[in-house]
Amino acid sequence: MAKKVVATLKGTAKEGRSYTKVIKMVKSPKTGAYVFDEQMVPNEKVQEFFKK
Repeated sequence: MAKKVVATLKGTAKEGRSYTKVIKMVKSPKTGAYVFDEQMVPNEKVQEFFKK
C-alpha cells in the first residue's frame, strides 16, 4: 500500500487553521483570458484579498 502524504503548514495544527485558501478569477491584461490567483491568506485578510 502507498503511504499518504500529508501537507502541513509551519507551526502547530492550531496555527494552520488560521489560514484560508482563496481563489480569485482575474482577466489577464496580456491575452484577455481568465487566470486563477490562488493564495493562502490569514483569516483576517480574506476580505482584503477580494477587494483588490
